[in-house]
Amino acid sequence: MDERPPTRRRGFGDTRAARRSRTPGGDEPLTPDVAPGSPEDESGDPEQVARNICLRALTGAPKTRRQLADLLAERGVPDDAAEAVLDRFTEVGLIDDASFARAWVSSRQAGRGLARRALSAELRAKGVDPETAAEAVQLVDDDDEREAARRLVERRAPGMRRLDRQTATRRLMGMLARKGYNGGLAAAVVREVLDELGAAEDADDPLAEFDEESALP
Repeated sequence: MDERPPTRRRGFGDTRAARRSRTPGGDEPLTPDVAPGSPEDESGDPEQVARNICLRALTGAPKTRRQLADLLAERGVPDDAAEAVLDRFTEVGLIDDASFARAWVSSRQAGRGLARRALSAELRAKGVDPETAAEAVQLVDDDDEREAARRLVERRAPGMRRLDRQTATRRLMGMLARKGYNGGLAAAVVREVLDELGAAEDADDPLAEFDEESALP
């Protein structure tokens, strides 16, 4: 008779526990005191609560230190526990306002065509300090701004063909102003694009050519 103890089969619960003990790919957690994915225990240690809140907030997208500090304050985390966790996250690179600012500028300038003034305002609203924000905004130069403004006007102008030029100019300049462009650049780009659009329409209109020929002596 086989007296060896029966082999214990790992149940579903054991498998899930084993998976929770490791991060994806088998890597160790980023820091020994941070447990990614651990459930938040509102009655537990304040620093553990703060870590869990921050980790969940950072899962979706990067956040600035100020954004996380505001979130912890809203959740009632004591100031000393919040500061300790935010310092630790900054130390290991989970919070990096400079990197956040650079990525924000690159994304918003390319995707929304925002000018430097608007980008600076958005970074300040997210708690990035003025010096860090200024360094990130320097990634956008004068040529980048003008090119982005021109793309915006080129996309919007064709839909204003039925408007008189003065109305179209006012609306296009208003659109650029809302995206942070100064009046001088906005006026120059709008005038340039509308001139080109008008010239192209005249070239495509056979009646325009007929009228010009009929006016000759």
